[in-house]
Amino acid sequence: MADKLKITLVKSPIGAIPKHRRTVEALGLTKMHKTVELPNNAATKGMIAQVGYLLKVEEA
Repeated sequence: MADKLKITLVKSPIGAIPKHRRTVEALGLTKMHKTVELPNNAATKGMIAQVGYLLKVEEA
């Protein structure tokens, strides 16, 4: 299991509910197609589970 995840914003959060927009921003994703590397832990997985329909996730 990888210790990092590559997370890319592939769908705009404009139409999403406000809580999901804040979650995307908290992940560090501010623009479309921006990619960030975050640790593979429970907190990150929970955020991904909430807004997974906006993201593409890969193991780094």
